[in-house]
Amino acid sequence: MKRALVVDDDQSMRRVLQIALERLGLECHTAARAEAALKEIRREKVSLILTDLKMPKMDGIEFMRNLRELDTEVPVIVLTAYGTVESAVEAMKLGALDYIAKPFDVDALEALVRRALDLSRYRVENRFLREQAERTPAFEDLIGQSAPMRTVYELVQKVAPTRSAVLITGETGTGKELVARAIHKLSPQRKDLFVPLNCTAIPGDLMESELFGHVRGAFSGAQSDRVGKFQVADGGTLFLDEIGDMDYKLQAKLLRVLQEGVIEPVGGNRRISVDVRIISSTNRDLDIEIQEGRFREDLFYRLNVFGIRLPPLRERNEDVPSLATAFLDQFALELGKGSLDLQEGCAPLLKAYRWRGNVRELRNLMERAAVLAESDIVDVGLIRGLLPEDVEPTESDLDLGRAVAEVERKTILQALAAADDNKAAAAALLGIGERTLWSKLKKYGI
Repeated sequence: MKRALVVDDDQSMRRVLQIALERLGLECHTAARAEAALKEIRREKVSLILTDLKMPKMDGIEFMRNLRELDTEVPVIVLTAYGTVESAVEAMKLGALDYIAKPFDVDALEALVRRALDLSRYRVENRFLREQAERTPAFEDLIGQSAPMRTVYELVQKVAPTRSAVLITGETGTGKELVARAIHKLSPQRKDLFVPLNCTAIPGDLMESELFGHVRGAFSGAQSDRVGKFQVADGGTLFLDEIGDMDYKLQAKLLRVLQEGVIEPVGGNRRISVDVRIISSTNRDLDIEIQEGRFREDLFYRLNVFGIRLPPLRERNEDVPSLATAFLDQFALELGKGSLDLQEGCAPLLKAYRWRGNVRELRNLMERAAVLAESDIVDVGLIRGLLPEDVEPTESDLDLGRAVAEVERKTILQALAAADDNKAAAAALLGIGERTLWSKLKKYGI
């Protein structure tokens, strides 16, 4: 529920305004003095302020000056029986949305309040869009400043200006397509198309047509000519997502196209020259796929001129809070909820989880949290309830040393959460010295 704050030294006026605002579905708080209002604003975020101009000690104009140091965006409506043009203009210069003179028409006030709430929502949306635009364009969708991610950014910047084929490896859900798009945006091909193709989503018997196109009558159902993805991406970038799932026979045809720069549509005999940069990705270990005869070694070397490994989220858990916050902002905007914030204590809980589904799993959890949140704060209880209680271990989890280290890391994060991030208190809870704790924090990158 959105919160409004009424600031007026007249008790009866505060009550009238409170009734009017609550009738509009707002949670309304009141303050008799500007000083008390500022304390309330420091303690709790508000969506709308209605303030009198003529008040003892700190008047409405001085209140506005102090308010803008705390919050530059909250809409303010000025109410005054002394609504001179001069005072109204001064209030507007300080950021007031509008003013209304006492005594006022309730319907007119409600209309003004609705407009102010709409403005508040638009400001949230504009801030989100502005923050998106201010990010480095190539990395606009990549979030994280951990050491593994900084390495990824450096590799992207080095390879993007070249013509080299790039192979991005990483687990499902780590954001391989986002890295591919970043490479394209920094490349000489950025003015042409970035064309993604998921090699898993297309049935094997249709993949050749999807890549190279076909002519009318080439096969049953081919009622007209079709342009393939290579032609669509001509001059730009073709992203072959999950290349490790491509049919072995088709791999030979792809290799020939990469070597010759020429395609032949299915059912046709016309050779078409194409100039396409190839970026591919896979969640498979292609060395194993090659050894077991499922992937061509010669194609691998064509695709893997420059390799980028995208780390799983558990290897960069320090990025989890910023990712979670970004996803909450996104879904709050989509759901029309204004802004949503994580309660203190959520960050250690999210960082302690292993995120087997990586960034995609975190994104899905934040979407559920945004839908279920009943206020503008996503609390620890909600996050704990959304996290799976028990997850079956995979083969990679059965390494004893790794398992022990993971338990130790998780226990340290839980102790930090219980101690409100106080290192000395956390060390006491763990029964170890503070110096030992600092050493383990460095070891686990916490």
